[in-house]
Amino acid sequence: MPRLVLGPLLRHVGADDATVWVETDEPCEVEVCDCRDRTFEIEGHHFGLVHVTGLEPEQARPYDVRLDGERVWPRDDGWPESCIRTVGDDHGLRIAFGSCRVGHPNEPPWTLTKDEDPRGREHDALRALAMRMRAQDEEDWPHLLLLLGDQVYADEVPQATAEFIASRRDPSVPPGEQVADFEEYCRLYRDSWTEPAVRWLLSTLPTAMIFDDHDVHDDWNTSKDWVEDIRSRGWWDERIVGGFMSYWVYQHLGNLPPEDRMDDATYRAVRDCEGDAGRIVREFAFAADREVAGARWSYRRDIGRTRIVMMDSRAGRVLRPDNRHMVDAEEWECIEQWTHGSFDHLLLGTSLPAFLGRGMHFLEAWNEAVCEGAWGGIAARLGEKMRQGLDLEHWAAFGESLRDLEDLLDRVASGRHGTAPASVVLMSGDVHHAYLARAEFMSGNGDRAPVYQATCSPLRNPLNSHERRGIRAGMSRPAERIGEALARAAGVPEEPVRWSIEEGPWFDNQVATIELDGRRAWMALDKVVEPEGGTPRLERVMRRRLS
Repeated sequence: MPRLVLGPLLRHVGADDATVWVETDEPCEVEVCDCRDRTFEIEGHHFGLVHVTGLEPEQARPYDVRLDGERVWPRDDGWPESCIRTVGDDHGLRIAFGSCRVGHPNEPPWTLTKDEDPRGREHDALRALAMRMRAQDEEDWPHLLLLLGDQVYADEVPQATAEFIASRRDPSVPPGEQVADFEEYCRLYRDSWTEPAVRWLLSTLPTAMIFDDHDVHDDWNTSKDWVEDIRSRGWWDERIVGGFMSYWVYQHLGNLPPEDRMDDATYRAVRDCEGDAGRIVREFAFAADREVAGARWSYRRDIGRTRIVMMDSRAGRVLRPDNRHMVDAEEWECIEQWTHGSFDHLLLGTSLPAFLGRGMHFLEAWNEAVCEGAWGGIAARLGEKMRQGLDLEHWAAFGESLRDLEDLLDRVASGRHGTAPASVVLMSGDVHHAYLARAEFMSGNGDRAPVYQATCSPLRNPLNSHERRGIRAGMSRPAERIGEALARAAGVPEEPVRWSIEEGPWFDNQVATIELDGRRAWMALDKVVEPEGGTPRLERVMRRRLS
């Protein structure tokens, strides 16, 4: 009898259909709501994506999962039955988001602070969200969860994954207690997503995901020098191939609506393959690393009258000295096309914030100019060491791409891509703190829609007190003045947009929510707190009107 290894995960949900993802331990037929599909195999692992059709708009439908006719989900573990909720419009719509979640056990020392124990990561915001949802009416739940990077940490694995690694190879040999290949990635996803509360949450709350560096390796694709160095290491090819293979099957396929999924040539080839399709996915993954234009990870999703555009700001980078961009030209053209139309709200998801604290922004812009030779060859080499040492690789460190993004925001907000939305919100993570910034165009706002940077990180991986002081210093006015002076001295041009941090920063494990009601919008932020002797819960720290 086949067993359920991981899942179900509720992924893309439309007005009258949904996609449910599972991993099983052997080939079988997967059934959800009387809809069925056969699993496919990748190097001994079996996956199914069931397209559930015939749903009623704006309704909640409980579901179970059957493998070859035998019911395997839900389990009798105290959690409610899973359900699929479809959406009709933007009234009462809630979109939760966050990033950066390690999958460590929910017990000491991992629930301590980093100042108390270096292994401490405090309490999981996704677990706290699941507990809050269990106590709420369904009408108060979020309608979608955007996971904006570092869904798993390939370079900081849970204890169970480390034990699995040690059972199959010597962890004293590089890459050590880090993920080495596809098999270990599969175990990492399993150990990160099977905690009962989180497993129920992912079975009930639709998700859209995009990766960031720790899904593969810290500072992944920071620069051309970084890539050349990592590719010289004997273990890297298996690591990057395993990273792309696992991301494609565990995260990417479920991001897509069914029609886009069937347009994926690799997915069609896998479904047409008799037996193990590992070779097909492995070849695709290697090409995706070596040829930026060979894969497109960005995608769009509509929910009610809101358009969500998820932008890959990690895997599709162009890192040539004469052509340094966050996204390659072909993918950027798709992103621009997806912003055309008339929406109540446009949400742009990108793992990396475009608008940082201004001191940090100018430091990254200055560093890019120095690395490109503005102050000579010796300074360029020192600048590269600084870039990699301080993680200076956000949008500000890709100046041409940032200016392209700013121009796109200007055109959308002023109604040149269709009727201007009521709000334009960049949703990001990565930086291990949360804040809300408002952008203003130097030419005058006129009738533009308001443009915001909404950042929420981490879900579970907070900074220590020393790191928090560093972030606050980088967001200060003195840091801004010094950083801007350095940037101008290195020839960085002035930008057409200014922005200011209007709320934050906060440094807890936390989850944010964009709330939409027609053309009105708010951002809310909830942090994890642990009452003495009680269960960790979410506590509201901010709610701000956006439009």
